[in-house]
Amino acid sequence: MKSILSFLLFAVTSFSFGQKHELTKLWETDTVLKTPESALPYFKGDYLFVSNIDGKANEKDGKGSIGKVSFEGKVLLTDWISGLNAPKGMGIYKNKLYVADLSEVVVIDIKKAKIINHIPVEGATFLNDIAIDKNGVVYVSDTRKFTVHKIENEVASLYLDKLKGPNGLYCDKDTLYVLDKGSLLKVDVKKKITTVADGMEASTDGLEKVDDGEFLVTAWSGICYYVKADGSKQVLFDNRDKKINSADIGFDPKKKIVYVPTFYGNKIVAYQLK
Repeated sequence: MKSILSFLLFAVTSFSFGQKHELTKLWETDTVLKTPESALPYFKGDYLFVSNIDGKANEKDGKGSIGKVSFEGKVLLTDWISGLNAPKGMGIYKNKLYVADLSEVVVIDIKKAKIINHIPVEGATFLNDIAIDKNGVVYVSDTRKFTVHKIENEVASLYLDKLKGPNGLYCDKDTLYVLDKGSLLKVDVKKKITTVADGMEASTDGLEKVDDGEFLVTAWSGICYYVKADGSKQVLFDNRDKKINSADIGFDPKKKIVYVPTFYGNKIVAYQLK
């Protein structure tokens, strides 16, 4: 019996070991960004959009901006678009960049480098992340109002409420995934909510899909998790002791490269996922 149990334990351990992932640092930018909160790859332009809060995260001070960083880590522009209010999450649909800007979503024409619309979100005070589905429906979280709003035809409406502190969002076909204060939730078209994973650090922030049912999750405090379909988690890095934040990540699904904004660190760090 001991030999059988030993074999099973070895097999399970070996299987788990074989499923381990890791992040290898590729590069980091100079520390010239301005409290970068979100990084979003723009593959048509071969660069990242970066939202710079450049001030307090909850103030309408007009200091915020959108910058550009090359895929090689060179800061191309810090203020491609300026005059924003603590901008955070971003999403792209048909050459338009949508930006969560505290109480409204700002729409930018990428080719013209110009703000073309401001979409107010009633009652919003801390809009945080954005996800856009295949039909162009925009979802935006409000962490301090515990809500998620939906924007269709440039008009916002309440989609989910009574959450705990929603931040990171991800649209996958007809499913919306929501990071909600340490938990990863799955929301179907009928708004039925299922918990995919929980027990993560409460400041969960960035959310990106790696494979079917598998996600990268960052916590703003400085942690990055790999979450599997069964809800199990692996910590890829934990920089809390170094006081290096990890905010709303960007991800290249083909090259498996993760782009991590360091917030107060004023730089983007790129990692190879293996």
